Amino acid sequence: MANLDLTPSWKKLRLFHLTWPILVDSVLRMMLGTVDVFMLSRISDTTTGAVGLANELIFFCILMFGFVAIGTSVAVAQYIGAGRKQEASDISANAISLNFLFGFIVSLTILLFGETFLRLLNSSPEQMSIAHHYLQIVGGFIWIEALSYALSSVIRSTGHTKNVMFVTLGVNIIHVVGNYLLIFGHFGFPELGVTGAAISTVVSRFLGIIVLFILLYRSMPAPIRTKYYIRWNRLYVKQILSVGLPAAGEQIAWQSQYLMILGFVNLIGITALNTHVYVMNVSNYFMALAMAIGTGTEIIVGQMVGAGAMDEAYRRLIRSVKISFVSTLLIVLIASMFRYDIIGLFTQDPEIITLGASIFLLSIILEPGRTFNMVVINSLRAAGDARFPALMGVISMWGVAVPLAYLFGIHYGFGLLGIWAVFIIDEWLRGIIMLLRWRSRAWEKKALVKAVHPLEEPQGIST
Repeated sequence: MANLDLTPSWKKLRLFHLTWPILVDSVLRMMLGTVDVFMLSRISDTTTGAVGLANELIFFCILMFGFVAIGTSVAVAQYIGAGRKQEASDISANAISLNFLFGFIVSLTILLFGETFLRLLNSSPEQMSIAHHYLQIVGGFIWIEALSYALSSVIRSTGHTKNVMFVTLGVNIIHVVGNYLLIFGHFGFPELGVTGAAISTVVSRFLGIIVLFILLYRSMPAPIRTKYYIRWNRLYVKQILSVGLPAAGEQIAWQSQYLMILGFVNLIGITALNTHVYVMNVSNYFMALAMAIGTGTEIIVGQMVGAGAMDEAYRRLIRSVKISFVSTLLIVLIASMFRYDIIGLFTQDPEIITLGASIFLLSIILEPGRTFNMVVINSLRAAGDARFPALMGVISMWGVAVPLAYLFGIHYGFGLLGIWAVFIIDEWLRGIIMLLRWRSRAWEKKALVKAVHPLEEPQGIST
């Protein structure tokens, strides 16, 4: 008894120790798509734009997989914080099976309707065949990414963020090597172009989930009971979906409005589309730090809420917002100084470089607003308050962003610059609303579980 550690789990967590592996992991995950864009840009800008369109649909699917992952991450963190370790392990098994089933359905949908989705994005004839071919291969195996998201979320929720980072690093190395061999046909391999990039993506991701499964069993605070992979507990699923479904609604609203706006970009012209694809690939890296701090804060806040430490959770979020805001602003300011060189890594077209460099300047205003929006939303979800961010997100994105994007980008003729200015309005509006919600402390009544004394046995599942 003298050696029993009664220190609450959340007191052992440090934001920096959680965040930097998540940051590296986020950057590496983004590189999976960026590497394809970068290497295929050596073939032609048309090929790059086509694969960029396909990747937008794939990214949309990945965001949908996140709804189970988000709900799982919150539930597992709260159960661990509440001292209910076996339940944390069992709910994880339910979540992994749930995401696999969802991923299989999405893969089948892409195989059947992928070409239709691409037409909705106003794809040009020369883009269509390339994008559809890439989408059939990568999208047909998108269930792999569904499993990866679920496994990664569970492992991170236990505080083992480095493990996920190392797996993603390995996946990226395999992917880059695979692209080098299969796109350009080096060392006797066939020169497959876009097909080679797609095959490399699928194989590297599949190897990654094998390693994640091994790490899962080493990370959980209690053994996972196998029966929960095949027999779902209704209360566990309810808890996952109570956070996951609103988060899914918000993310689907974001990605669907983004795809709608991407259709507007296509109407502007091929130069605008290619510029947008290149700048978005860079902009995603600006978001990486905010995503990492948001996820790290989510883990800590989730365990704090599970333990009933509401005041500590409130202060933790405010500190995280300040850190992420200042850090993101500094990164964007530094990057903007080299904006012509950065766009020049992807293309030699002077028109694309000039337009892309102008958009970089708008990012100085855009990214800090997006930062505190993301960080606060993550913590609201971690506390179980997922419906409010979803509702406000739908209102802002479809009530503000889409109409204004058409108005400024198409009707008034401001083009791509006008559309990116609308992104600024949307992100800042939602960010301020989310921060006001956190300060209201309405989230304190939304916890999924109740804490138990470390020496007590858990008595059922709290709803």
